[in-house]
Amino acid sequence: MNKPASIGVFDSGVGGLTVLRALRATLPEARLIYVADSAHAPYGDRSDDFLLERSRQVTRFLIEEGARLIVVACNTATAAAIAALRSEFDLPFVGIEPGIKPALARSDTRRVGVLATPSTLRSAKFRALLHTHASADEPVLQPCPGLADAVERGDLAAPDLRQLIHRYCAPLHAAQCDTVVLGCTHYPLLAQAIQAELGPRVHLIDTAEPVARQAARLWKTEPATPAEPPRLYTNGDLAVLRRMADLCAQQDATVHRWSAAPHGAP
Repeated sequence: MNKPASIGVFDSGVGGLTVLRALRATLPEARLIYVADSAHAPYGDRSDDFLLERSRQVTRFLIEEGARLIVVACNTATAAAIAALRSEFDLPFVGIEPGIKPALARSDTRRVGVLATPSTLRSAKFRALLHTHASADEPVLQPCPGLADAVERGDLAAPDLRQLIHRYCAPLHAAQCDTVVLGCTHYPLLAQAIQAELGPRVHLIDTAEPVARQAARLWKTEPATPAEPPRLYTNGDLAVLRRMADLCAQQDATVHRWSAAPHGAP
């Protein structure tokens, strides 16, 4: 492998930038490469077969660019594809899943809500997570169709986006949830608006930092001194990726067009 050793990160779009931000804070010396597969977003509305093929395609590209560890910074892709990726590619993968366990530990009332894509909530991996950690305290599960897609459009103050947040937070507010899991990496970008809907006493759970810590435990390569700024790739709107990167304090990151063929994916 001729290219410098890097950590690869990918998501259906810009949401995984919240994980990239945590990775950079935890591993400031590591080279980071990010792929936003925005041309195929949102993943939450796609079939598992489609998600696996897209995940393979992105993984191949990241390995070609020097990735020696890959973070699947997408709850939906983790649920649908990470087991197959680990069996097919000879490098470590770190996935992400909704933070049910820390939410239950944090909640004083045991009233926990989960905001996530429909695909994540219906996945076998998520159901197993519930069975392990929440069998006696069933959380309020709120599917959020269209919310990640609205974030992908890049205008976080758009009226239709705010209407979706209001609609999806209302059942959690009515159930008096005191802790709410942000079960999609796009949702931390909306944390301020979600907090305003739920109220200041509700605690929001974002799992980006635990994912970064797990990646740090697995990262066994020599440090780059100094590390170059992250390289960000997208097959979607470059301006949206640039704007969201700046919002995630990645102003020095470089943004590039990614135009890999879909390898037969529908």
